[in-house]
Formats: sequence, C-alpha cells, structure tokens
Amino acid sequence: MARARWGGHPWLVLLCAYAWGHPKSLDQRDDVRNCSISPPYLPVTAVNTTARLTALRQQMYTQNLSAYIVPDTDAHMSEYIGEYDQRRVWITGFTGSAGVAVVTMGKASLWTDSRYWTQAERQMDCNWELHKEVGTTPVVTWLLTEIPVGARVGVDPFLFSIDSWESYDVALQDYDRELVSITVNLVDLVWGSERPPVPNEPIYALQEAFTERKNMTCFSGTEDCFVLNHSELDFWPSCDEDFRWSTWQEKVAGIRSQMQKHPEAPTAVLLSALDETAWLFNLRGSDIPYNPFFYSYTLLTDSSIRLFANKSRFSSETLQYLNSGCTGPLCVQVEDYGQVRDSVQAYTSGDMKVWIGTSYTSYGLYEVIPKAKLLADTYSPVMVTKALKNSKEQTLLRASHVRDAVAVIRYLVWLEKNVPQGTVDEFSGAEQLEKFRGEEDFFSGSSFETISASGLNAALAHYSPTKELHRKLSSDEMYLLDSGGQYWDGTTDITRTVHWGTPSAFQKEAYTRVLIGNIDLSRLVFPAATSGRMVEAFARKALWDVGLNYGHGTGHGIGNFLCVHEWPVGFQSNNIAMAKGMFTSIEPGYYLDGEFGIRLEDVALVVEAKTKYPGTYLTFEVVSLVPYDRNLIDVSLLSPEQLQYLNRYYQIIREKVGPELQRRQLQEEFSWLQRHTEPLTARAASTASLAPLVTVSVLTILGWSV
Repeated sequence: MARARWGGHPWLVLLCAYAWGHPKSLDQRDDVRNCSISPPYLPVTAVNTTARLTALRQQMYTQNLSAYIVPDTDAHMSEYIGEYDQRRVWITGFTGSAGVAVVTMGKASLWTDSRYWTQAERQMDCNWELHKEVGTTPVVTWLLTEIPVGARVGVDPFLFSIDSWESYDVALQDYDRELVSITVNLVDLVWGSERPPVPNEPIYALQEAFTERKNMTCFSGTEDCFVLNHSELDFWPSCDEDFRWSTWQEKVAGIRSQMQKHPEAPTAVLLSALDETAWLFNLRGSDIPYNPFFYSYTLLTDSSIRLFANKSRFSSETLQYLNSGCTGPLCVQVEDYGQVRDSVQAYTSGDMKVWIGTSYTSYGLYEVIPKAKLLADTYSPVMVTKALKNSKEQTLLRASHVRDAVAVIRYLVWLEKNVPQGTVDEFSGAEQLEKFRGEEDFFSGSSFETISASGLNAALAHYSPTKELHRKLSSDEMYLLDSGGQYWDGTTDITRTVHWGTPSAFQKEAYTRVLIGNIDLSRLVFPAATSGRMVEAFARKALWDVGLNYGHGTGHGIGNFLCVHEWPVGFQSNNIAMAKGMFTSIEPGYYLDGEFGIRLEDVALVVEAKTKYPGTYLTFEVVSLVPYDRNLIDVSLLSPEQLQYLNRYYQIIREKVGPELQRRQLQEEFSWLQRHTEPLTARAASTASLAPLVTVSVLTILGWSV
C-alpha cells in the first residue's frame, strides 16, 4: 500500500491530536488561525496568497467568470503529480495531496478530508476558508450560495476526468449556472516565471535485456521501417503466453488486431494515461515522482502512430529505435505535446472512430471528439492488455523481488541492532532502507513515499515521516514498514510489521489474524475470470470472526518498472476480473486508533491452479520474499493448512533469497534469514481450516458472479 492510494502526507498525524492529545475530535477543533483580529494570527508555515489571488481574479474577469475551480490532478489523471502541475498547491499554499480549491471574486475556499485539516489550517492564510468535507456536492452547494443565477464557472478541461466534468456540469445546470471549458489554464498564466520548468530530462528506451525475448515475431520491411504482414495479426490477442507483447512493434500489432476484431471497428486508439505510452513503446522518463513516466499522449491508428511529446528530449538513437524517420504503419511520428487536442479534433473530422478509456481521458480531449465517432470503455485496450504479463515480464518481476528482499532483509537486520540503542527514528530508518535499495542492481528510485511508522503513527494507514517531524523507533512498540522500489526489471511493494520487545496478547492475535487473511487469500483456488471483489472477503474473514476489520482496499495491480498501483487489477468493484499473468498485491491490515497498526503486504502473480478435476482455475503465487515476524505469530490460531502453507513459503524464501545473500557474502543477513524461516510447529490444537467454510458463506452472501 503506497500512501497516495488512500491519500496523504503525514502533516495530519504529526501536527494534530496524536502529537499532543486530542480532547476534541478533529472536526470540532478550533482553527489554529485567528483571522478575526487585526493583524490576523497565522502560523509561521502559512503562505501569503494575496497577490496570487488578485492576479487570478484579474484573469477570471477577462474571461467573464464568477468562479474558477482548481483541482489536484494533472492532464493524465496521474496518481502522483509533478511539481510543474501542482497548481492547487501554489494558489492555496496547501501541499496535501488531496483537495479542491475554488476562487470567486470575493472568496477562496478549499475542500479536503480529515487527514489534512490541520495541515491546511497551518499552511493557508486568511484568504482561504477550509471546508471539512469532500465531493462534488459540497462544492456545488457552496457555489450556489456565492455566485448569481446565470454565472459562469471556469475550469481547465484537461484537469477534469469525464465523470468529474459531467457531475459538476449537471449539478450547476440544474440551478442555471454554467460550467465553462477554458483551455488556457488561468493559474498557469498567474504562476508565470515562478512555475517550475517543464521537465526536460531525456526520454529513453529500455535496454533489450528488459524487453526482448526469444521467439520474436517475424517482420518484413524495408531499410527505413518495418511492416508487419497482415496475416500475422490473426493470432492477436489470444496468442501463446511466450509469444505475447514484447517489442513495441509487436504491441502495436496486437492493439491493432483488437481494433480490427472489435464489432464497432474503431480506426484509432487514444492513449492518455502516462503508463500506457510508456508501456507501449518500452520508453521511460522521470517527469512524475516515483513513476518512470514522461508527459505524452499517443494516437495509434490503423495505419499510423503519433506520439505527442517533447521531441527535443529524444536522442537520435531513441528516434531511430522508434523508426521516426519514415511514414509507414510501424513508424512513430513524434509531434508536439501541446498539439494533441487539435490533432485529435482534425483526425475525427473524417470518417473515423476513436477508442478511449474514460478513466484516464480528460474532458479536454473528450469534448472535441464527436460522440458518433467515439468508442468509450472504462479502460483502453492498452490498459487492459498491459495488466497481463508475458513470461519474460513475469521472470523479470520475480528477479526484482529477490533483490528487493535482500535490501529489506538487510534493513531488518540493521534495525534489530540499532533500535535498542535508541539511534533510529522513522525518517532516518526510511533513509537507510533507501540506501540499501540503492545498492541493488537496476535500482531507479522508490516506487512511492516510504511509510515508516512506529507505535501510534502506524494506526494511520497512509502515514509517512518527514525530516522535521517523526518518532523514535522503540523496542516497546510495533513498527510498520510499507515501501517499494523501482527497478529496470520490475516494481516492488511490500509491507512488514515487527515488534522487537514483548507484544501484548491482543497485538499478537491481531497480527496473526491479519496473517491468516493474507494466507487464506494467497492460497485460494477460484474459477478463472472471477472478479477480485468476489474473493476479497477471504482476507477479512479471520478478523471479522472476532469483530475486527480494516478500512482500506485489499490489493492493487503492479507494473514492470511502471506504476506501483497499476489499474485495472485489484479487489475493488471497478477492477477487471482476475486472469493468468496479472500481478496484484495482497495486503490485509488492522489499525487500533492511537496505539498501533498492522499490515502484511505481498505481491502475487495470478497463475493456473492444479485441481483434482478438469477445469480452468486460478490461484496466487507470492513473489515477495521476506519472512513475517515470528515474535508476533500466535501459532495456536493457525490451522494445519495455514501452517503448512507458511512453512512452504519460508522454504521458498530460503531457496530464492538465501543463495543471493551468500553470493553477496552477507553472512549476517543469511544467518538471520535461516533463523526467521525455521519451520513453525503447532503449539496447540488448531481448529479446522476456515477456507472451505468461508468459500460457501462468502459466495452465498455476496452472490456468485464472474
């Protein structure tokens, strides 16, 4: 679980009730600002936004706007936002990752959730009102009281998803206000020279070792470009796993095959999500924090390929790799990033039909495509195809997890030696882990901001420390570590919770029940094409049995040197059905407010299950390779089947990670691994496995559908 999935920066935890006690609930606390006196009292962390708002209102006046909405997104609906796109942060002074700002001619307001209320109060000046709620409805309700009938509300359509635009548009129209698309962002005009520069680091192709495989698709062509024989398209996309999607030419051919076979016969696919273009062309960049992406769009037609990006960032070798010097169907024409809207509009003026994924396409592109020429699915064919990893990608991801396990094990050994000395805090610990990962081959940075949480801070699932604000790690408290790395061959995400002292009986029970949930879901056998939401309850059953639960999702997809949260895989209602070749995290947890938090997260590959009788069934193969904390496991709660599974998992860790530790001459870490993967034995009679019973009960309650 990375922080941004459920939100958040640590300000709320560090600055609010937990630091100094909480006699009042957060929504009842007085604002730390005092704007009723002259001069007003403001924390030293507050940002003066008077000049910024004055300049923005001048721009609004020229556009005849009564209000302007500034969301917290970029033009690609990215999970993480680069500094260049942090408009809401700049106009408000508030740096939290979630929040919507609205400016009228007389007021300025911010809406955010409870994680950020204290942070917002300490960062915003008295120009801003804080609204402690989220969603379209509260914003629209406020607007209706602040602007007159017939007023115009401006937005940058590139910063609104299709669904967000339509929800605002309908709500405002019902009360005779108009939502207006302003394609020139007004905050950008005001930001001016203070705005961070456009990213200009090189865009590069992945090395062949991380993309190529044996049994390459055969191409025929000329000296200038490759042309795939049309007869070779027949096998897409139902080809053998070892003959699926590797080079960008093969990927393009596969997507075109899906276009040809679709009953509505789209002539083009428009890609807006940054990981779609990165995956399609095996290209990477560094424009977005924690993600190796670059600002881009792709318009893939049945006869051409148009990549919208900053061409100056491509080396001559990369342009040659893309066959950009020719004009054939497998030649990539690199065009200016800012021309995508005009180009899409011009393309759809002909007899064309464009296939989009609505989840990541902005309204700024959607609005220029005539609806009769639009094929809209929740996810684009590239997004869905990318979720199915071929055998080479699976091998690469497995390898990255072995090296990542070495780094995490080194860190756990380091903690065992240093925490009792009182020299480690949450932030310095996270830095040390980053150092260990940085010594691994092919490391390219963290895959998200490390969640390094001790004691009560771990009770908030999204918490991360800062250099200024953190807690000491203690042998008397539980410590939750959720972290991951970006490697050229894969992306990792793993969570372990440990206790170096004597945990309470309740802590051990809660930990073991979380572990049981992880085990029961990981070892589950289920029919192919089952939706993740239909099996998610297996991760919660052991907690539910005693009245416990957790408030976040149970898992998410993960990419090959791409997104740490790769949609559309996972266990939520808007995820696609499970299929062989998908990678997902499995991460149940438990959080006791103000005391401790537990989460155990592994990444698992969906594989074909071996069953007694014929049929197509699936299960999970866990690829994370770090043992759980023996000090927190109550073996008496484990069934024989769960215990057998755990010991088999420990044997796999020994077989895969042990030789790497020995090869690196990390003898102390190897000895630690041997101790922590000793087979566990039952200390008391166990009840029968919960799995067969929960299979019937859960599916009966939820209703079986695939």
